[in-house]
Amino acid sequence: MRIRHPAAIAASEITPRALFDRRREFLRASAGLALSTLVPQAEARLGPGKPSIYSTSEAPTPLKHVAGYNNFYEFGTDKEDPAQYAHALHTRPWTVSIEGLVQKPKTLGIEELLRLAPLEERIYRLRCVEGWSMVIPWLGFPLATVLKQVEPLGNAKYVELVTAAQEDTMPGVKRHVLDWPYTEGLRLDEAMHPLTLIAVGLYGDVLPNQNGAPLRLVVPWKYGFKSGKSIVKIRFTESEPRTAWMKAAPREYGFYSNVNPEVDHPRWSQATERRIGEFFKRRTLPFNGYGEQVAQLYAGMDLRKQF
Repeated sequence: MRIRHPAAIAASEITPRALFDRRREFLRASAGLALSTLVPQAEARLGPGKPSIYSTSEAPTPLKHVAGYNNFYEFGTDKEDPAQYAHALHTRPWTVSIEGLVQKPKTLGIEELLRLAPLEERIYRLRCVEGWSMVIPWLGFPLATVLKQVEPLGNAKYVELVTAAQEDTMPGVKRHVLDWPYTEGLRLDEAMHPLTLIAVGLYGDVLPNQNGAPLRLVVPWKYGFKSGKSIVKIRFTESEPRTAWMKAAPREYGFYSNVNPEVDHPRWSQATERRIGEFFKRRTLPFNGYGEQVAQLYAGMDLRKQF
C-alpha cells in the first residue's frame, strides 16, 4: 500500500517552523516525564525525534478545549460533562481482551500494550459529526501492532471494539441513552491501516479520562464517534458489527461514517465545519483531508449509500 503525506494546506494555517520545533522539543521532554510513570524507561521509547510522516502541520487546538469539550455519553450528553465527571473513572488495573476469529486470543494489561511499540506523536485532525473540529497531538501506536499479536484467521473481515461501562463511575450508563457498552467497528483493512491509531496520551501527557483513558482509538478520516474511548475488548468477526449509533439511529449514523462533505446528516449540513477556537467556518475536506492515504480503500463503493 502506497502511503502519501497528508494533503497540503494554506500557508496561512501553518505554524511557523521555529515555533513548531520548539513546541515539539517541549512535548518530547514532557512526554518522557509523564509516560515514565506508566512504563519503565518510556522516555527511551518515544521514537525518532522527527515529526511523524502522518502528522498535519496545522496548529494544534489549545489543550483547554481538547480536554474540556468532549463527547463521552457515558459521563453525560453535555460537552462539559466528561471533564466534570470522568475523574471517577477506574483506569487501573486495565486489561484489553483480544478475541474472536484469531489463532491466539489474548488478554493484555495496559503495561503490556504500552511495551508493544515505540510511542509516536501524531498530530491529527478530528472532525465531529455535529460540525466542529479540532487538531490534536496524540501519543500512541498503530492499532495494527495490537491486532498482529493474535494472528487473525482468514475469515476475519471486521474488528469490533467494545468500551468500558462502569456503572459506579459513569453516570450516563444508567440513563440508557445508548445500548451500553458502547461498541464500534471497522473493516479489517481499515483497522490495519497505518493511520489508525491507539492513543494513550495527548499534548505530551497521559490521556485525560475525559478523552478516553487509558487508551482509545483514533481513526482520523472518520467522524469522531467512530474512535471509541476506554477500550476493553477487541473482537474479530466475519460479519459487520452493529455499532452503538447504528442501533440508536441507523438513518443518521452509517457503519463507515467517513467524513464526506457531500453527504449531509439528516439534521445538518456536513459541507462546512467550525474549528474550535475559530469564529469563521471552514470547508470540510473529503476524508477529513486524508483522502490521498485512504480513498483507495473505498474504490468502487457508493459513499452516498454506504455512508
